[in-house]
Amino acid sequence: MSWATDALDKVRTAAWREARKASTARKGAKDPIKGARRALLKNGGDLTAGQRAQLECVANTNETLWEAYKLKERLRMILRQTADEAAPLLRQWAADAFLSGIPGFVPLGEKIARRHFGILGTIRSGLSNARLEAVNNKIKTTIKIGYGYRDFDNLIALVMLKCGGLDLTLPGRQ
Repeated sequence: MSWATDALDKVRTAAWREARKASTARKGAKDPIKGARRALLKNGGDLTAGQRAQLECVANTNETLWEAYKLKERLRMILRQTADEAAPLLRQWAADAFLSGIPGFVPLGEKIARRHFGILGTIRSGLSNARLEAVNNKIKTTIKIGYGYRDFDNLIALVMLKCGGLDLTLPGRQ
């Protein structure tokens, strides 16, 4: 899904720049394209009423951006299906994205067509890399907090302490 949201954000940025060059863009977040970033990237089912209104404004003002948003949401729905149901839908989505001619989605359609079997394997197994990304984020945060370590072993020890799952309670604390 992050590939699709990245492609959609690139389309949104290009649309905003184009509107700015044509002098149809308004300043700051009042611009319907620039102000709709969160609504465009958010899960369609979690939108607030204001965000739905922003999307409606985008639908009325920029057809390319609206088509890109619909492609992203269609991919989100495909990835929620079972692997057997998703296989033909994913192939069709990749073809539609490639044929759309939308700059961010043409390479995405090619990428998904190339990695079709891997994506279906991920859907079939139900596994994701979210846990790995969470641990990676903890390690990066630990490194930032330390502002450098005298010895690499000290960094490893602190990472093991934070990510190891030990519950250390100090005496007198709960």
